[in-house]
Amino acid sequence: MSGQRRFLVELLTAIALVAAPFVLPYLDFAPNTVNRILVWGLFGIGFDILFGYTGLLSFGQSALYGTGGFVAAYLLTRAGFPHVVLALIIGMIAAAVVGYLVGLIALRRTGIYFAMITVAIAEVFYFVEFNPLADWTGGENGLPGVPAPTFDLGFATLHFTTGWSLYPFLAFFYFIGIVIALRIVRSPVGAIFTAIRENPLRAAAVGHNIHGYKLAAFVIAAAYAGLAGGLLGVLQAFMPPEAFTFDTSGQLVMQTAIGGRGTLFGPLVGAAIWLYLQDFLQATLGLGAAWKLVLGLVFVLLVCFLRQGIIGGLKDLYRVFFRRNGSEGEAPAESVPAAMSVGAAATPLPVHHRVAEPPSGPILKATGISKRYGGLLANSDIDFVVDSGELRGIIGPNGAGKTTFFKMLTCEIAPTSGTIEFAGRDITGMNVTDVCQLGLTKSYQVNQLFSRLTVRENLQIAALADLRGKFRLDLFRNPVRIPGLTDQIDHTLALVSLTHRADTPVAQLAYGEKRRLEIGLALATSPSLLLLDEPLAGMSPQERVETVKLLKSIRQGRTMIVIDHDMDALFELAERVTVLQEGRVLTEGTPDEIKGDPAVREAYLGGVLE
Repeated sequence: MSGQRRFLVELLTAIALVAAPFVLPYLDFAPNTVNRILVWGLFGIGFDILFGYTGLLSFGQSALYGTGGFVAAYLLTRAGFPHVVLALIIGMIAAAVVGYLVGLIALRRTGIYFAMITVAIAEVFYFVEFNPLADWTGGENGLPGVPAPTFDLGFATLHFTTGWSLYPFLAFFYFIGIVIALRIVRSPVGAIFTAIRENPLRAAAVGHNIHGYKLAAFVIAAAYAGLAGGLLGVLQAFMPPEAFTFDTSGQLVMQTAIGGRGTLFGPLVGAAIWLYLQDFLQATLGLGAAWKLVLGLVFVLLVCFLRQGIIGGLKDLYRVFFRRNGSEGEAPAESVPAAMSVGAAATPLPVHHRVAEPPSGPILKATGISKRYGGLLANSDIDFVVDSGELRGIIGPNGAGKTTFFKMLTCEIAPTSGTIEFAGRDITGMNVTDVCQLGLTKSYQVNQLFSRLTVRENLQIAALADLRGKFRLDLFRNPVRIPGLTDQIDHTLALVSLTHRADTPVAQLAYGEKRRLEIGLALATSPSLLLLDEPLAGMSPQERVETVKLLKSIRQGRTMIVIDHDMDALFELAERVTVLQEGRVLTEGTPDEIKGDPAVREAYLGGVLE
């Protein structure tokens, strides 16, 4: 984002918040409704970071909302704490600590199991608030008497009581919340959150500690929930027990879906629609409890016809309008020859925080590795050595155990027996993230890309793991200021011939371009040893020719292991070839030796190899 536009969103938000008290009364928004919208909007910012950006659907945010609210309310009522803002901050910190502990439990599972764990945790908190902790929380009566904030400036005293007089206090917290959230989602951590949402497997494979980042997102969401819970008590002068109910979490999810997840402002828009319609249906139309039925129908219609919510729909309209008015589209795939830069950037990427690659001798050594799945022996007692700087090919018929063997070498799965050494270090039992950080990584047989991101954003995610390590909470850092990041991305783009497609969404790439990007993701991590799993799979003849040129180019100065079924291409590329059959090493040798080996002809090639 350019320097002139960098703070445009923040500026427009500030203007909108200042203008709201003057405009919204003409739209029949009551001041108390506007204040509730701000509280829900702040609550939703953290949830949107968790759900919209990181892809973690939690139904337990009410537990954290209630925790922050009741801690702040208890301090301000029963403990006699005099400072409202400080009590709110303490409540926020308490919610963040509880969120960390809850996250340690809930994040042990993914998908629907994660969501169900958060539901159960919310129910536990609701029960605890009503029973064991009723003496502190007031049980079903809540905590009345939460004081309004006042500030003594010496020359004047500011009182924020109710209605529009309380609005500036709540608007200030919402503005601070949105500014911090924008910094987070624009930071390297925000990019990794998005990567986890899109493809957690690949985010881990390029070297990110996804569990650590998921936990960070959960804690951030908990902190926002805790602060919003405290503000709810200030808004109502009373901390209600309903804050802990499942209905609170469900309403938050629905508001975020209505407004548009992954936008930060979606929860605010969703809350405005929800609360305005609630007041309108109950007070103006007199529907009573039936308002929930009507609002439910509105929600269903919005989700069906605006799957990305209100803000998502507005973005789509803007794109359509922008294109109709002569905007330049993406460069077509054929506009630049696919091999334009193949060979032009063959120098290796710089290597950061990696195990030093030995100048000669073995870089990878597997000794007696086997993998058993129950009664099935996928690999049996394999010895495998690759020298530094070598390009090794691996062939074998379907079912020979090649993929399982590759997964063991990259520590995606652990061998049942045997050891694996990389650059003289025993990596047996390590995980895929840690070995990628050491400099051993792979491309996948089936593309594992971040499909809704651009080519540049894909490579940025991989390069960030190389330059920052597997986990770092630089929540407010501008990625542009990371030394070497832009150069590393540009170098990789040139290396895989995608410079002209840098800002194209991955979903719009041709298949051959996606295969090159798959290799580029591995290259962007600056590996000492690169494993390529069927890089030519599914390509047209022309795409195969161009990709072979690419592999020859990136082969310079790198150690590589390649699996592929294209014998001609593999024999052209590899210095030595290992043949697997039925999970065992059948033979090894030069391409000429493999071609002339009778055992290979009979067992694998059927005697037809010339």
